[in-house]
Amino acid sequence: MATKLLFDTAKQIPDTLPRAQLQSDPETRYDVLVIGAGPTGLACGIEAQRAGFKALVVDKGCVVNSIYHYPANMVFFTTPELLEIGDIPFTSPNQKPNRNEALEYYRKVVEHYHLPVAQYQKVETVSGEDGDFHVATSDRLGRIYDYQVRKLIVATGYYDLPNILNIPGEDLPKVFHYYREPHPFFDMDVMIIGGKNSAAIAALDLWRHGARVTLVHRGEKMSSRSVKYWILPDIENRIKAKEITAYFKTTAEEITADHVLLKTPSGDVEIRNDFVFALTGYHPDYDFLRAMGIELCPDQCRPVCDPVTLESNVPGIYVAGVIVAGSRTSEIFIENGRFHGQQIAAHLRKKLAASA
Repeated sequence: MATKLLFDTAKQIPDTLPRAQLQSDPETRYDVLVIGAGPTGLACGIEAQRAGFKALVVDKGCVVNSIYHYPANMVFFTTPELLEIGDIPFTSPNQKPNRNEALEYYRKVVEHYHLPVAQYQKVETVSGEDGDFHVATSDRLGRIYDYQVRKLIVATGYYDLPNILNIPGEDLPKVFHYYREPHPFFDMDVMIIGGKNSAAIAALDLWRHGARVTLVHRGEKMSSRSVKYWILPDIENRIKAKEITAYFKTTAEEITADHVLLKTPSGDVEIRNDFVFALTGYHPDYDFLRAMGIELCPDQCRPVCDPVTLESNVPGIYVAGVIVAGSRTSEIFIENGRFHGQQIAAHLRKKLAASA
């Protein structure tokens, strides 16, 4: 049967590279392939495997790649049991676990279930149709891997794509869209652009480790709707004490090698600056979803899917995790996205069993 091309990146696969002979190699054939090895993607792979299906999880980074890229000393806002997947307890001496504990936990879960995870493999093409999809990935050395799968689950998250400011100088090496740790910025003039949790946490951490911090936020103030209740008083007190300089109802207009131009209610202001953290949020890869034929609602870019089974408008392709919420990324976290695997697995039992 002729297959319909669903997705092909701009990067074409060279004809000279060898391709696996899918029909004769059972190691490249799976019932379910999950794109994305975050907590939700791992949960989907585990639930598919527990339902009796041969599953593979692929990710262009490492296991729980987004958590790996969180700030080094980050503490989760939730308690350990709400991060659990696969019915494996998350034990921690802390009321709220930290990043390193989470990394250890998810590694142990993968080991416990012997879950196959193809790390550092980027999906290049998806073709075929329900029951007979072909997925080609490439690794960091440019080698091509072909997989033949019956069902696809897309759990790609949103942390890989920052919301861009689209201002001159944003591409300078002094500008970052992710915050890791404070040490390299000791005794430096650092600007934080943003007004949510990540911006507040970075500003406080940098200030406490010797950086001179300026916070820029387009809102009127830091809000309890965007900043956790135990963080908000801290950042407000630092601003009140003028230990952190804050500009509200202000936007960054241009970044140069030594300064940042701000548009404030009182007019333009030029601030001397060494580094900029533009922590303005992130968004799912909408182009990736559209290229596979998945329809997105025009207002919030939510993928069209069955709310119970999470199967998209493309038969055989499911969506899971934060991408289900589209642009409303604050609606789905690990706490609720981790259950999507159970919803999908229940539907897979019916569909794959019927076609067996």
